Amino acid sequence: MVKNKIKRNVKTIFLVGISTALMTITPYLLTFEKGQGLTRGLFEYGIFAVLLFYASLRKVFGEKKWFAPAFYALLVVLSWIDLLTILTEKKSGIGFYGLIPFVGSFVALALLKDVKGISIRNVNLVLFVSFFVHFGAMRIYPEQPLMQFSIPLFMAQSQQSVDRAHIPNSLKSVYDVTSSVSITKGNVDTTRSNVVVLVESWGIPMDSSLFANELAVFGSMLKKRGIHARTFSRTYTAEREDLLDSSWQDSTGSRDSLFMPKRFAELGYRTSFFFGGDSSIQWRYKYIRNIGFEQVFWTDSVTSDGVMASKIDSLLADSTCENRHFIAWTTRDTRFPMSDDAVLTERLYYERLFGTLSVIADLATKHSDVRFVVQGDHEPILAPLEFQQKFYRRWVPYVILN
Repeated sequence: MVKNKIKRNVKTIFLVGISTALMTITPYLLTFEKGQGLTRGLFEYGIFAVLLFYASLRKVFGEKKWFAPAFYALLVVLSWIDLLTILTEKKSGIGFYGLIPFVGSFVALALLKDVKGISIRNVNLVLFVSFFVHFGAMRIYPEQPLMQFSIPLFMAQSQQSVDRAHIPNSLKSVYDVTSSVSITKGNVDTTRSNVVVLVESWGIPMDSSLFANELAVFGSMLKKRGIHARTFSRTYTAEREDLLDSSWQDSTGSRDSLFMPKRFAELGYRTSFFFGGDSSIQWRYKYIRNIGFEQVFWTDSVTSDGVMASKIDSLLADSTCENRHFIAWTTRDTRFPMSDDAVLTERLYYERLFGTLSVIADLATKHSDVRFVVQGDHEPILAPLEFQQKFYRRWVPYVILN
């Protein structure tokens, strides 16, 4: 008896999970476009809760005429809000996307038409456990949340009055603002060693004085400064985008690419990649060597940017190596999540960011004969929403040193 009850509950939770995932993922996929770069949960928490209560109350109220229409209407509202959060982020109109909540809600309820039910106590337990599993999983793999909380996100978006998608003229008059993806290619120097640095979560703060303070860290070494757009808000995409030398389509229609490490290796450079963490993080072991690096420097545990800079310093100072160097380094001290509290996150972020920028500045000062190309990978996309909103969306800084 108990065994059958457990099996029934597990089946109900499974079907509710499938229905929730269908309603959550479908609008994301149907509105997807290149460069969308949205971080979305797999299960919308409000929809998940409503479907659990539907499965629980169906045994008691299922025969009532109002029961199914009431839950259908509630699901449509929640799904509509979830859809609006996506379209608002993309600055896109509703159009035929408005049909998604109606169709998705109908399909979700249809999938649950044969469920045997689950007690209210178990519904509360599932919601409680799933809430904390979500935040636990965020600590391990923040790039893909389990739950999506669309209602608070929609409320925050509704209160926004500042345009985060476009750089204002006040910044354009001071900095070079470009949509180019060839910052690295246009600024590396084939007559000397080069260090290409990708700074984790370095975005453009909407407080222009704060951005000026960040750049002031580099002092007289700063030869060029600017702002450029990112197509994707992903570190692993930025790593490849920044190192792309050229791409072409062959006679069969297939696309092929040449990355800068391979080109510099052909010029006699020693090419190296540095990252203060394990190669499995963001699957770097799958693509870093394919980009063309002769040497890769990983660490078995989390290693600070200061320690990684000392490793690069030793490599550049090695008098036994006659080759010039082409070095790429992805920092990690400003990797999220840092805290669930926006105020604490802001303090920790700027402490770590200024620490990383200072480490880079010191390294560039010590090796004044080396060209440094320093860029951000994306704004703090995994920070608490209140802190995220203090940055322009998909715009990052770049500086050229020495």
